[in-house]
Amino acid sequence: MTDAETTAPAPGPAPSAAAPPASPPPHAPASPPDAERARAALLAVRAEVAKAVVGQDAAVAGLLVALLCRGHILLEGVPGVAKTLLVRALAAALDIETRRVQFTPDLMPGDLTGSLVFDARESDFSFRHGPVFTNLLLADEINRTPPKTQSALLEAMEERQVSVDGHPHPLPSPFMVAATQNPVEYEGTYPLPEAQLDRFLLKVVLPLPQRHDEVQVLRRHADGFDPRDLAAAGLRAVATVADLDAGVAAVRAVEISDEVAAYVVDIARATRVSPSLSLGVSPRGATALMATSRAWAWLAGRTFVTPDDVKALAHATLAHRLSLRPEAELEGVGVGAVLDSALGSVPVPR
Repeated sequence: MTDAETTAPAPGPAPSAAAPPASPPPHAPASPPDAERARAALLAVRAEVAKAVVGQDAAVAGLLVALLCRGHILLEGVPGVAKTLLVRALAAALDIETRRVQFTPDLMPGDLTGSLVFDARESDFSFRHGPVFTNLLLADEINRTPPKTQSALLEAMEERQVSVDGHPHPLPSPFMVAATQNPVEYEGTYPLPEAQLDRFLLKVVLPLPQRHDEVQVLRRHADGFDPRDLAAAGLRAVATVADLDAGVAAVRAVEISDEVAAYVVDIARATRVSPSLSLGVSPRGATALMATSRAWAWLAGRTFVTPDDVKALAHATLAHRLSLRPEAELEGVGVGAVLDSALGSVPVPR
């Protein structure tokens, strides 16, 4: 893992609730009141999460973008950078149901999705829901379980349903998987295949905190902060499912010009011809970058996408979809550097 890969995937500085939004062009419609309330509520989520997690604003912004795009997110970081606490704090600030599954080598697909159990009173089998039936599923250390169980998440992530004995069972809405993995310990792990990585809308790398942030973490613990008791830390729900729904509708209405759409396509195509990559960005990856750019623009208070929005989300949206050639790996080339080169090779529309 190179320095570029460690720092680049984070989607840049989180949008500030205090910053005045850029003025939309004359052709851009103003956001409806529901959308404005939703944006204020979702930006307030950042302040609530900060009561429990210090110095990870970019990761919080990435989680909000994934929720607004109805996508899933992969959080990567060394042990102890608050990956699990971050997701728990987000769920507390959003007033949505969340469940945590610790992925282990002996975890079976039925332990995740649910299974048929015999009901003696009815003399028949009934379906017992698994932990995947929730709004926010924390898949902790997803790379520690075998591919058979990892693949049990694919249908849930893509189709928003679970099929058992030929019968589909729809999942609640909203539904998001926030998976975590450790990038430094590979013994006894099962790396996610490319097809499953492509199902994650974003991959955000949580860096080690800056010195002043780490001092603040220690100060909080010295003052009695208990990460297992978020209510005692003052976390409260500041946004609801209705706010999320209004935000999703507003993001879908964000305008993207033909020039910016072509810019996204050209970035994807540039990765496909890179001599360092064996796998470039697919059309699904280009679509994902357009979606995350729209969410980023909306959170920033605009109703249109700029090339800067695309560049801000490019690493978090695309880097995990790329595969290096073996010779490039031997030369120490990093995915982040290759993506930077592809971005630099594409002219930015005016």
